[in-house]
Amino acid sequence: MRKPVPLRRGDKVAVVSLSSGMLGEDFCRHNITLGIKRLREFGLEPVFMPNTLKGMEYLNKNPQARAEDLKAAFRDDSIKGVICAIGGDDTYRLLPYLLEDQEFTELVKEKPKLFTGFSDTTINHLMFYKLGMTTYYGPCFICDLADMGKEMLPYTREHFQGYFAGHEKKEICPSPVWYEERKDFSEAALGTERTAHEDPKGFEILQGSGHFRGKLLGGCAESIYDALSGTRYGDEKEICEKYGLFPDREEWRGKILFIETCEEKPAPELLAKELAMLRERGVFEEITGILAGKPQDEVFYEKYKQVYREAVGNPELSIVYNVNFGHAYPRCVLPYGVEAEVFAEDNRILFLESMFGEA
Repeated sequence: MRKPVPLRRGDKVAVVSLSSGMLGEDFCRHNITLGIKRLREFGLEPVFMPNTLKGMEYLNKNPQARAEDLKAAFRDDSIKGVICAIGGDDTYRLLPYLLEDQEFTELVKEKPKLFTGFSDTTINHLMFYKLGMTTYYGPCFICDLADMGKEMLPYTREHFQGYFAGHEKKEICPSPVWYEERKDFSEAALGTERTAHEDPKGFEILQGSGHFRGKLLGGCAESIYDALSGTRYGDEKEICEKYGLFPDREEWRGKILFIETCEEKPAPELLAKELAMLRERGVFEEITGILAGKPQDEVFYEKYKQVYREAVGNPELSIVYNVNFGHAYPRCVLPYGVEAEVFAEDNRILFLESMFGEA
């Protein structure tokens, strides 16, 4: 895997809307102002790509415009990182415009750049993984940098800071606190804090030893399921298969699967279907263990435990639950393709290699 170099103060970073175009709507104007302020506090200069703020209707009708923004960010040598505005559900529509563009695929291979986001961004991550570039399942612009509290959530901020040279994270430990999703996203809610809860549970070992190692690979369960099943959009499965987006069984050998559920808070029965599809693909016979994310608002927290145990079908495979990544708040960063070792009893996930390349 080719790794991007870490960020440095003074760097320009592109903000892109690769799925939902909500950042361009009037109801997000206060998020833009706050996100710009926070990025500048980190010493970064945000660059909103030409189509990023054109709104939901335009970007829904023009996936090629979304793709062009990502291409432009990679063409521009002054831009050192790419931050996704938010997720959504149809970023798969960009694949033909990106993977059939030889200039773009060569730029990714020759000039890797930091790329961060989660949720539907899973599809983008898997595309970059296919192209051999390490990306980061982590914070996005609206949900994290523009979160409407007085400050970024401390745990999330710490992990975003890890994108910078000299601050790289070497391990992940549990957050001592978790936060509820907001109910009010309006400008009137600026400066209000999320409802917080102490979380003494740490990493929970659902089965197996809780000690395993391998290179990280995974994403959002719903995004992966939609890509494999075509349940949400009729052409998604066909497009993802055409470009070989989902790693084949051999590629999963020796990997750590990280997986989490989205803000739709899927019923346990749906999570069971999603995991069953991975089982059918032979994933659980090849991987060394599973990191399962905390569900948002801890909805179905206990029920999901049983789903994971039953769906995997292998009581020897380690499953470590309640890891702070994905849709629950706060969130850490998981780098694709980076070797990690899990010591769940000690509440530690160590990175055995750097997340970044050398300048």
